[in-house]
Amino acid sequence: MLHPTPVPATAVLDHLVPDADVIVPLANGEPREVLDAIEAGADGLQGVRIHQMHALHDRPYLHGAHGDRLRHVSYFLSEVTRTAYWAGTIDLVPNNFSEVPLILQRHTTCTLVVAACSPPDRHGYFSLGTNADYVASLIGRVPFFLEATPHMPRTRGANVIHHSQVAGWCESDRPLVEIPRATPTDRDRVIAGHVAERIPYGATIQVGIGGIAAAVLEALGDHRGLGIHTELLHDGMVDLVEAGVITGVNKEVRRNRIVTTFCLGSRQLYDWLDDNASVELLGVDFVNDPRVIARMRRFTSVNATTEVDLIGQCASETISGRYWSGSGGQADFARGAMYAEEGQAFIVTPSTTKDGRSRIVPALTSGSVVTTIKNTVDHVVTEHGVAELRGRSIAERARALIAVADPAHRDDLHRAARVQGLLH
Repeated sequence: MLHPTPVPATAVLDHLVPDADVIVPLANGEPREVLDAIEAGADGLQGVRIHQMHALHDRPYLHGAHGDRLRHVSYFLSEVTRTAYWAGTIDLVPNNFSEVPLILQRHTTCTLVVAACSPPDRHGYFSLGTNADYVASLIGRVPFFLEATPHMPRTRGANVIHHSQVAGWCESDRPLVEIPRATPTDRDRVIAGHVAERIPYGATIQVGIGGIAAAVLEALGDHRGLGIHTELLHDGMVDLVEAGVITGVNKEVRRNRIVTTFCLGSRQLYDWLDDNASVELLGVDFVNDPRVIARMRRFTSVNATTEVDLIGQCASETISGRYWSGSGGQADFARGAMYAEEGQAFIVTPSTTKDGRSRIVPALTSGSVVTTIKNTVDHVVTEHGVAELRGRSIAERARALIAVADPAHRDDLHRAARVQGLLH
């Protein structure tokens, strides 16, 4: 049945059969009033699971309020879902971001997608706005129930859906969540300088989020002809577009276009995105596919980690041996860059934690998990320099990593490396 006019958010309950799997986009793709309606009707549900990465809004069901009638399955922990996971009231599925659409299609029933969107245009098309992520590939394959808000920018790409393809849609006036810009520290800027000087003019880049990422983008102000192909588009990248640094003219994939799979930042970012023909929101199974990334010459990836051992294994989703986030796209982009002509990948981290512990360690903390394997890691960068790992022996790797560790920890790391047989 077609729904050219909006319906109440509670109409979503008509589509929730027992044991339904409901797919929700990440971050601002979450339809808040629709999920409010689902939770308000939880007493009438049976075995419904909500699948989502990086939720931004806290809800009672995340903390077990409705038992098995309504349960959350996370694919990347956020500040909201982290404590719920630790308490055992939600589930966490390990994944590489590029593979989430395939995981959902093979291991869930994909009963219904519920998503926030822009209001329909005069042709009857909705835009999923800040998101394409893992739901774009489900358009035309899975019923959608949408929540249109005037605060959502209308974006272009593979994230548009015609009203004839939706099971229903409602309206709301809830604003988008804004994320303030990260403020780099002096140490962040030193690390960023090591990376930026190795990024050639004409490169296509993927840069994560956080203080070091913000500093890397700041440090690229004198570059020219850069392209963007990234999972996350945020404010710092827009600055480089406005400055003429990012043009996309040298890209082999989607030339002259900024390619991303989701956007998160300030209201200024969302306004800049609205009807911006230079930006394409494409599904994560395309954007993060290492085979697509590998087609771009001089592709450069920059992502952060929390701990690196002396053979180069990076634990980027756990802190002190406990789950903190998820793999995201770090391994996707590192592998894509590895196969790209003149490609390079940088894993960045301060050499020490705030309390002075070394982030370069003899062995990963018990309970930590490897996000990017030693065979894929290319460069590890701290404020003390760049450890080049690809193609180097175990002993060469250990020496290179010790050389970029904090000087106060280097002797201990040397001794541990000898005890482990990494150095002789």
